[in-house]
Amino acid sequence: MWNFRFWDVHDVAVFLSITLYMCHLAGAISIHSPERSLTRSTQDNVFFSVDITCSGIPTIRWTFMSGVVSRSIGTWQPGVYTNITEDYRSRVQPYINGSMGLSGVRLPDAGFYVLTVTETTGSSKDAGFVLKVNEVLYEDLQYLSVAALVLGCIAGLLMLTMWLLDKAYRKIMAWRQKKQMPDNDATELQPL
Repeated sequence: MWNFRFWDVHDVAVFLSITLYMCHLAGAISIHSPERSLTRSTQDNVFFSVDITCSGIPTIRWTFMSGVVSRSIGTWQPGVYTNITEDYRSRVQPYINGSMGLSGVRLPDAGFYVLTVTETTGSSKDAGFVLKVNEVLYEDLQYLSVAALVLGCIAGLLMLTMWLLDKAYRKIMAWRQKKQMPDNDATELQPL
């Protein structure tokens, strides 16, 4: 009879506990977002929606990066503290789940937004978002409103002209009919 024992029960327990611990560390933080590329017009609001899951209390940090500048937006820990930088204090709304709202978007806000989630154990994970900001050209809107106003005035003048011409036509037709009718007051006497 063959009696081979490769693994001891204690060895299997240690192997499983190490494997579970490694899996726990690898999947300790997860960041899910329905949309990573956002496009807004100037003066719109934007909402960077995320769903963070981790085993401990995360520290959430948002950073803005563009080709010109890199600056911190804010750092917060759900239920503990919130620290939004002075540049963004009046425009940023932090959320417990890690999401961030930014109001009154401007052209310089276009760029790359990085979310960094750090756990108390020291592990961290990043997620990136791209924001494109379109400028609303008010000159185009002014041109459009002036063109609509001019076209409305022309349409009004055409309707007024058509109404006046119709009135004149009816008066002329009535005058013609009256002119063609014989006078009934004057009777001609015929010799007998």
